[in-house]
Amino acid sequence: MPDSRTPLFGLPSPAERRRLADALRTETVGGIVLLAAAVVALLLANTPLSDAYESVSDFHFGVPALGLDLSVAHWASDGALTVFFFVAGIELKRELLTGELRRPAAAALPVVAAFCGMAVPALVYVAVNVVGGGDLDGWAVPMATDIAFALGVLAVIGTNLPSGIRAFLLTLAIVDDLGAIVVIAVFYTSGLDWLALGGALAGLALFWVLHHRTPVRGWYVYVPLGLVIWALMYNSGVHATIAGVAMGMLLRVRLRKGADGAPDEEVSPAEHIEHLVRPLSAGFVVPLFALFAAGVGVSGSALAETVRQPEGLGVVLGLFAGKILGVFGGTYLAARFTRARLNPDLSWPDVAGVSMLAGIGFTVSLLVSELAFTDAETMERVKAAVLVGSLLSALCAGVLLRMRDKKYRKLWEDETRDEDLDGIADIDQDEDPVTRPAEARRRAEARERERAARAEGAERDGRDGREGRD
Repeated sequence: MPDSRTPLFGLPSPAERRRLADALRTETVGGIVLLAAAVVALLLANTPLSDAYESVSDFHFGVPALGLDLSVAHWASDGALTVFFFVAGIELKRELLTGELRRPAAAALPVVAAFCGMAVPALVYVAVNVVGGGDLDGWAVPMATDIAFALGVLAVIGTNLPSGIRAFLLTLAIVDDLGAIVVIAVFYTSGLDWLALGGALAGLALFWVLHHRTPVRGWYVYVPLGLVIWALMYNSGVHATIAGVAMGMLLRVRLRKGADGAPDEEVSPAEHIEHLVRPLSAGFVVPLFALFAAGVGVSGSALAETVRQPEGLGVVLGLFAGKILGVFGGTYLAARFTRARLNPDLSWPDVAGVSMLAGIGFTVSLLVSELAFTDAETMERVKAAVLVGSLLSALCAGVLLRMRDKKYRKLWEDETRDEDLDGIADIDQDEDPVTRPAEARRRAEARERERAARAEGAERDGRDGREGRD
């Protein structure tokens, strides 16, 4: 008689695996998994299990002959996290070629906001540490925005917020990721091995040729090639995650067209691969990194010591105050003194909420903390400061955006109310400027202007023939 019992840790059915993968592709679930991993790390580091946790984190394995004898924590940050940066590279290229970053007019505001949101926190950190006599090497720690956490918070609390908020935050975070990649590559690379770097670049060139000039599509070719590129990049002295970014940006994001000019494929290779890899990144890679990077002591005395030391205080102020000043100030100045304009669906309180969300600098900030400091005690203080600054930013952003969400909910109800049940919203039948809500009228007029601008831009893009090869 067959056993009908379900095994406790058995392999889920194909349908269940698909549902799980789809869930991990959403920012909400990805942010929750990341948060859960961080909480587990904090519990392990602050309970009697801390010795076992440190032993596992420091355990070394690998292939010493190939220069790959790393601890578990380093495998998570230098190895597994490459998958996260691979997905970031795909997102960046897609935005540059087909997304908001393709149109300078639409990209100007979030791009300026992102650059100011990186520069001001770094300056805040430097100012605090110059005054306090701290270590200036950590200036890049408060620069980063964790896109998974930030979008996860936005998805949970902002069900009625305009879609423009998410687009603004996504564009800002992608530019922020690009800045972090450049900073890691330029400022946290020590002692280049030119032979290994040349081998990595040759591997990337082979990757591009195989992908763009041959019909080779099997994972059994690209995965081994990717591992070789990663190993060479690691041994070159450049941070190994740069290999992931480079491979992601080498993927083709536009649809291939046939002889008749029509697309001969449903999705681009980049979109297909991102669809497959994103659940691995969100459900395993980033949580694994958080599990070994976020395990710091958070006792009252330890937290007090963190904000008393200039390095920790600089990170907290940089993430919390620096990001708000940088993102909001940069957006306002760009809108005030250039031709860039704020999305008509957004208002300045919305930008303030996004500025606070940008202070959630978890994944990349923790990674830069490990690269910037060699002293273990300072590194632990800075990691604790990253957690404190990110938590403050998330809480304040949550309060403000929740208030904005309620306001937009009421506006939506006003705009869709149909008390006479004639199928036409009452507000559309009210032409009296006195009785018609000014905010609803402004939003309707702004949306109409934005639609006209987009139509004009699409027509101009068609005339310019911007559908060239990447």
